[in-house]
Amino acid sequence: MERWHALRSALPTWLDEWLDVVVPVSELLLIGTCAWLLVRFVAMTARTMASRYEFPPAYAVGARRIAATLVYAAALLLALERLDVSARVLWSALTGFAAVGAVAFFAAWSVLSNIFCSFLIFATKPFRLYDQIEVIDSPDKPGIRGRVVDINLIYTTLQDSNPASQNCLLKVPNSLFFQRMMRLWH
Repeated sequence: MERWHALRSALPTWLDEWLDVVVPVSELLLIGTCAWLLVRFVAMTARTMASRYEFPPAYAVGARRIAATLVYAAALLLALERLDVSARVLWSALTGFAAVGAVAFFAAWSVLSNIFCSFLIFATKPFRLYDQIEVIDSPDKPGIRGRVVDINLIYTTLQDSNPASQNCLLKVPNSLFFQRMMRLWH
C-alpha cells in the first residue's frame, strides 16, 4: 500500500484526479469480464457433460441458467461492494422492496386471479354466452344457476333462472368457475 501511495504522489495532479475514476471503472470492467468468462465456461462444461452423459438438453439449459444467475448475482454484489455500497443498505432496500411487492401481490391476488381465469374462460370455452350453467359446491346441493349474459375480465354475469327472481342478475367471479363443479346446458 505504501508503494501505491508513493507511486500516486509521483504522478501529475491531473492524472492523480483521473485515477479516482479510472481505477473503479477498470475494477468493474474486470469483474464483469470475469463473470462473463465464468458463465461461458460453465455453459461449455454443461454442454459437454450433457452430450457425454446423455442428459436431456433441458437439464443443460437449466444448469446454465441457474449458474449464470448465481454468477451474475455474485458479480453484481462484488461490483456494488467495490463502489462502497453498504451491505446493510443493500439488504434494507431489498427487504423493503420485497415487503412492498408481497403486500401489493396479496392485495391484488383476487383481482389477478379473476383476470387470469377470464383468459382461461375465453381460451378453453367451458361455456359460451347464453348457455345455461350451474356452479355447484357438491352434486347433492343446488348451486348458482342461470343463463350467461356477459363475460368480462373480473366476473361473469348470469341471469337467475329461478322463476321468483327472473330479472335478477348474478355476478359470479371468474375464478369460481375453476374452483367449483359446473353443470352446463346448451
